[in-house]
Amino acid sequence: MPQLKSAKKRVITDLKANQRNRKIRSEMKSAIKRVRTAATKEEGEQALLQAASTIDRTAAKGIVHKNTAARTKSRLAHFVARMD
Repeated sequence: MPQLKSAKKRVITDLKANQRNRKIRSEMKSAIKRVRTAATKEEGEQALLQAASTIDRTAAKGIVHKNTAARTKSRLAHFVARMD
């Protein structure tokens, strides 16, 4: 256990940040899953727009690296483009 007051506060703020980051990352993963499970190309394109927005917000907040976000969006766009 931390002894210093600042270290105790840091434990609390780290827990809060961890919960917040986990929630945002979960929303991003859910958006990606909606694209992957879309039944038609039109649904996929709509889901892709929502997912790209969510991924960009996640990267802007520093929860995922910007290159990871770009790579994920690129792969999803390629996936949707190849749908029947």
